[in-house]
Amino acid sequence: MTLIPLLLLALVATMAFTALGSFGTIQEGAKAELDLSDDALALIQGLGAAVPMVLFSIPIGILVDRRNRVRLTIGLAALWTAGTLLTAFAPSAAWLTAARMLVGIGSTGSLTAALSLCADFCAPGERGRAMLIVNLGKAFGVALGFALTGWLFGLLSDTAAFPWLSGFAPWRGTHVLLGLMSAVLILPLLFLREPARGEVESKAGAPFRVVAGELWARKAFLLPLFGGQIAVVMVDVAATVWVAPVLSRDFGLRPQEFAGWVGALMFGTGVAGAILGGLSADWGQRSGRRGGILIGATIAAGLGVPAALFPLMPGVTSFAVMLGLLSMCGAVTGLVVSVALTVLLPNELRGLCIGAFIAIAGLVGFGLAPWIVTRVSAFMGGESMLAEALAFVGVIVSSLSLCAFLLAMRRAPQPVR
Repeated sequence: MTLIPLLLLALVATMAFTALGSFGTIQEGAKAELDLSDDALALIQGLGAAVPMVLFSIPIGILVDRRNRVRLTIGLAALWTAGTLLTAFAPSAAWLTAARMLVGIGSTGSLTAALSLCADFCAPGERGRAMLIVNLGKAFGVALGFALTGWLFGLLSDTAAFPWLSGFAPWRGTHVLLGLMSAVLILPLLFLREPARGEVESKAGAPFRVVAGELWARKAFLLPLFGGQIAVVMVDVAATVWVAPVLSRDFGLRPQEFAGWVGALMFGTGVAGAILGGLSADWGQRSGRRGGILIGATIAAGLGVPAALFPLMPGVTSFAVMLGLLSMCGAVTGLVVSVALTVLLPNELRGLCIGAFIAIAGLVGFGLAPWIVTRVSAFMGGESMLAEALAFVGVIVSSLSLCAFLLAMRRAPQPVR
């Protein structure tokens, strides 16, 4: 296992997911300035991320399987950086949606490339631990999306720490700073080198119909696997999008009052989930049991059912405990599924498969999940019922994910040699 390249990939994941989650933390500021409704916010963060994922994830996955992945990652990093800066200057909801689309393409596309690269920087039996490093970067990025964004927002709201940003609303100035940080921190990618590809069944540049045929032959396993993880993504995305409004509306907290501890919570539980997921994936491989690599994901999916009730907790402490459990379960399933795809599929299918998953997850998870919550809350009585709607949707979808992972375990193929 080569540590330095894995650390660079972890840096990619950190910056990508900081950019992806930054707007959600301070969306109430944009809502007030641009006079947006909850439906508009759901569209900006939901379809704004889902449409580019659906349109670009599969083509990016094919490029990951056939082209230089390091150069592709650098281009995608430049894309999410541009989207972050455009967020700061967006004059309307339409421009804001376009900006978040660029961030969505760059951040999720770079994850596909990073996972493929990670698999070739280590042996199959080490992939749980190797992907643990990359997922720690992702967890740190999710945490910074809350903590760093909230801290910068508070700094720009309460002081004149950055006089040159005095003409910007705090949420806009925050994204200017995040974009500049991203531009600097992605420079080490220029020193990363493309590794050799291993575990290939079809020759390089095989016709797409050959690759698609290999993928279709594994549909009995991939469909429930995708279904289980997409359901987890739906719950996680809905929680990430609506946690800030719930804390503001139901608990009376301002972004600078909760962003720090929510970010720390997301990071801590993301780290714990990545560790548990990586260790359980490697242990599951050694167990010799069919589908053993998915044991950790199945257990986590089951724990996610009661954890989805976090919006209905009576106090901030119990809210945080249940939200943390949900976050940890999502981190476990995400890492285990990533390892399973790199162990149970040949190299030429990984980018395409991950890209297809991101496309479907983008449409259903990012595109529909936040909107479904607003529709359910409207049915229950309006925006004041946001917490109840979030809990209801979370419990139902989490239950479906558990059933799907159980089925995927039964249909898992043998590892690729």
